[in-house]
Amino acid sequence: MLMSAISKGASDIHIEPYEKELRIRYRIDGVLYNIMAPPLKFRDPIASRVKIMAKLDIAEKRLPQDGRIKIRFNDAGRTKEIDFRVSCLPTLFGEKIVLRLLDRDKLMLDMTKLGFEVESLARYEEAISRPWGMVLVTGPTGSGKTNTLYSSIAKLNTPETNIMTAEDPVEFNLPGINQVQIREGIGLNFAAALRAFLRQDPNIILVGEIRDFETAEIGIKAALTGHLVLSTLHTNDAPSTISRLMNMGIEPFLVASSVNLICAQRLVRRVCKVCVEPVAVAAPTLMKVGFSPEDAASVTPSKGRGCEKCNNTGFKGRVGLYEVMEVDDEIKELILVGASGLELRRKAVERGMITLRQSGLRKVKQGQTTLEEVLRETVN
Repeated sequence: MLMSAISKGASDIHIEPYEKELRIRYRIDGVLYNIMAPPLKFRDPIASRVKIMAKLDIAEKRLPQDGRIKIRFNDAGRTKEIDFRVSCLPTLFGEKIVLRLLDRDKLMLDMTKLGFEVESLARYEEAISRPWGMVLVTGPTGSGKTNTLYSSIAKLNTPETNIMTAEDPVEFNLPGINQVQIREGIGLNFAAALRAFLRQDPNIILVGEIRDFETAEIGIKAALTGHLVLSTLHTNDAPSTISRLMNMGIEPFLVASSVNLICAQRLVRRVCKVCVEPVAVAAPTLMKVGFSPEDAASVTPSKGRGCEKCNNTGFKGRVGLYEVMEVDDEIKELILVGASGLELRRKAVERGMITLRQSGLRKVKQGQTTLEEVLRETVN
């Protein structure tokens, strides 16, 4: 099961017990597929085996548990290592186990390959190369925020810098970067780790997630006292992040003076290069989703027909959509007078921000993804 998930390029394995069946699903390119349904008698043996491999307590079936499995295997003549992050959750009919595959080789640390538009990437790189301030990456779970942050610190990782990260959980270990695993149970939360970091002479601090006022407050203080702080938040788009910080209780003047840039992102499935074909879409439909009249006349969206390479889905791999909002003087003034997310959005677009939808439409124009994928992930 683990090896077939690796060969199919899955990102997660779900082992789900129900009353009359045991279901195993893989998440491939962000979508779950039913893979197999072993006989119900294998429910407990499979769960126990996975828990033993992950060094978990097999007698404890009533509480959620987390662990890791490391697998070494021969991949076309070379030894390859893959980590599985294991999460067990007691459900009505047994334990649901989810394994997240962490493949070092799949981690794209080259920022130019993530899917940034040229001008967005230039703004983002300029913001992370500043000596202090805060850069926030936002988006829902599984939208590639961690990958963007890892790419950022991999770019900044030189012998002259001290990079500290607090993560829950630490997904990949990167050489030359001091990574701390958050353990809520013993009081080592993001705020406690951040406080300790400030006594460790850091240049760059990465906080896995800003979840509460305390973490946000210490992060902002660090950004104001000469550190570069990178973090993530769960918000829908870049401008709404400002309101989210204020709702947490951070003063507008602190937000305006500390935040350098906000990058919102989503992942859409990439059209399979082997079976790609053009699709005819009427110009009025294209204009309705946000294409300009000139583009609508010339754009031909594409989709995958479905072939062996992409398991007949028409998609292979994923590409990021990015909305990069630079907090410049004009936006700072709006934040100080308490402008709404809508006003901030309007001003940012006026200042040249490419929205998530526009980023998606550019990818459609280049034939990288389909119109449906972009409409599913973005709003106009």
